[in-house]
Amino acid sequence: MSREAPNLAVLIDSDNAQAAVISDLLAEVSQVGTATVKRAYGDWTTPQLSSWKEVLNVHAIQPVQQFSYTSGKNATDSALIIDAMDLLHGGRVDGFCLVSSDSDFTRLATRIREEGLLVIGFGERKTPKAFVAACDRFLYTDILKRSGGSSGSGGGGRQGDSDAPPLKPFLCEAITAVTQDDGWAPLGMVGSLLQKNDPSFDARNYGFRKLSELVKAQNYLTVQEVPISPGSSQMHLSVRLRGG
Repeated sequence: MSREAPNLAVLIDSDNAQAAVISDLLAEVSQVGTATVKRAYGDWTTPQLSSWKEVLNVHAIQPVQQFSYTSGKNATDSALIIDAMDLLHGGRVDGFCLVSSDSDFTRLATRIREEGLLVIGFGERKTPKAFVAACDRFLYTDILKRSGGSSGSGGGGRQGDSDAPPLKPFLCEAITAVTQDDGWAPLGMVGSLLQKNDPSFDARNYGFRKLSELVKAQNYLTVQEVPISPGSSQMHLSVRLRGG
């Protein structure tokens, strides 16, 4: 991506997403880039989408009308996919945020990534694993409204939600893989590998606001601040297995 702050298209499957999380979701998007396109797809003539009306106005989200000519929601999905492909080939955006828990968007996410663009997915815990894996990053929407971090008992912290991988082996494997010659693993590299291994990885799934808070709470890890380069006053966190 050529821009320091990438332009992102936020495309929402309103039939398969909750209006209540959109404020927090867009705040999350703003930490990655600028939402230059914000569209929500659905049949806005139905009472089922009435909760979206205020959200659309407050956040300047463009509603895209798609009548339900037949039973099911395939028409809505198709409209979103067509617009996504137009944006992809138009060169107007650097990445996409796909808001849905529907596996129908798995191939769309894969296709966008084939073009070298970023894909961030947002959905509920019921989201099929195939869609989650097709994204560069996937955030479960229930974590967006969680406040604060966990106190993280010395026993290794929470094991996380049922869909989150068991923390200790997952974390230890990533740390071992990026450990440098000095025996320490830069936390940034650890976080990147965790995300690659599981696009849905997020410290908030385990009750912590940040990865740094999560690793500091694990009694099998040692964490220290080290200069980013010899003689530098700028510091970064490194981690290693305790006793390693």
